[in-house]
Amino acid sequence: MSIRQASLVASVVACGIFLLAVLLAGIGVPEYSHRIHPLALRGASGLPGAWLFNAGAFVLPGLALLLAAQGLRPALARAGWPARIGLTLVQGSALAFAAQGLLPLDMRSLDALANRLHALAWMLWWIAFVPGALLLAFAGGRGRGFAATGVVAALLVPWLAVLAPIGAWVGLAQRLAFLAWFGWWLLAARAFSRSAA
Repeated sequence: MSIRQASLVASVVACGIFLLAVLLAGIGVPEYSHRIHPLALRGASGLPGAWLFNAGAFVLPGLALLLAAQGLRPALARAGWPARIGLTLVQGSALAFAAQGLLPLDMRSLDALANRLHALAWMLWWIAFVPGALLLAFAGGRGRGFAATGVVAALLVPWLAVLAPIGAWVGLAQRLAFLAWFGWWLLAARAFSRSAA
């Protein structure tokens, strides 16, 4: 198995671990609702199994994607600096995603330092992703389909994560943002695991 193929496998594993954690989120907390609660609320300090949820939903998938992106670096050796900077930015996004699990929310106080640090990691997650996905879309050399999908993902993730979560569907909007992000990772790993077109 080549490094690029290992990157594709790591991306699939990251998505699978995340999906499993999300599906099991309600265990031990019957009041938890995917429709209205942010995903990170399930991993808040003091909830049963919070550390396990944070590891499965954020830390392990983020680290797996960080490693997956590192394995894709050789595919960009001749693509030029914009593509390599794009890859570094999406790696930063994966690292910030993992950090959300290492910085769990504190439900005792909205102004708690833990909540501010978690919000910072959440912001870095989507802020680093947008220019990274756009740079890879336009400079990655993987064709128009990959470029168009990269642009759509770069627009959808912040819109769903920041602008759309209003009212009763805040949880659903956030999960759709995660779906767009993980979907982009799968597509990128597949596109860059193949030889250059």
